[in-house]
Amino acid sequence: MEATKPNKPLRSPPAWLLALGKSALPSSILVRGTEYGHVQTFKHDFFAATGLYEGPAGRVVLKVGRRSSLFGLPMDWVGGLLMRHEARMYRLTQSIAGVPRLVGTWGTTGLVHEYIEGRPLSKSLAVDDAFFPRLSSMLDAMHARSAAYVDLEKPENILLGKDGAPYLFDFQISWHVPRNRGGDTWPCRMILDVLRASDRYHLFKHWRRMRPDQLPGAGEGRAPVWIRWHRAVFRPLTLLRRQILVWMGTRSSVKVRSPG
Repeated sequence: MEATKPNKPLRSPPAWLLALGKSALPSSILVRGTEYGHVQTFKHDFFAATGLYEGPAGRVVLKVGRRSSLFGLPMDWVGGLLMRHEARMYRLTQSIAGVPRLVGTWGTTGLVHEYIEGRPLSKSLAVDDAFFPRLSSMLDAMHARSAAYVDLEKPENILLGKDGAPYLFDFQISWHVPRNRGGDTWPCRMILDVLRASDRYHLFKHWRRMRPDQLPGAGEGRAPVWIRWHRAVFRPLTLLRRQILVWMGTRSSVKVRSPG
């Protein structure tokens, strides 16, 4: 039998690729008078670092937007802009069941929300009969607030809670334009309609794949033209970015590591 070649250990990404540069998430944070200690870092990429914290009030998640400069150019304004947008999305959707409670902000680019125990959605997980109808109702409630989630294509953005219910988090690229900023104008309404339709398409894609028994006779269907255009333009760029990371030794494969 031929011996298998051991995988090379992955290198740490260079500092300029990380939101906090050479720094790590803080060992403790103070939010609204309550101190939380760092337990685990979930993710640290170009735009944000996310980690689990614990304190007297329970467990929370800290998401810190980019603070590290890029080739000498300040980028903390980008992190602050994304944080303020995401905090506004959490406030807009707080009354919707399945949206984690916003605890507060931290520093100029940090956002803190409650921790929901569960697992990212994947094809290997079993969901009950109410899961996708609940997720559909969540999207309906969000759309009724003139908002769109936008990033539902990634199943890992949908959390299967320990209680069996669906949860949505990571509103970084979600869409909502207030009326006083032109939300009722024709271009914004058109964009909102397109993004809400995309939310529904991705919802039913996951639904058909995981619970086809609830949608008898429904095929995968053809993606709307705007989704096909997006894939045609951005898919090659995504593959190129992944290949560069493979060459740098910070990623093992160009393929997406599916959670299931």
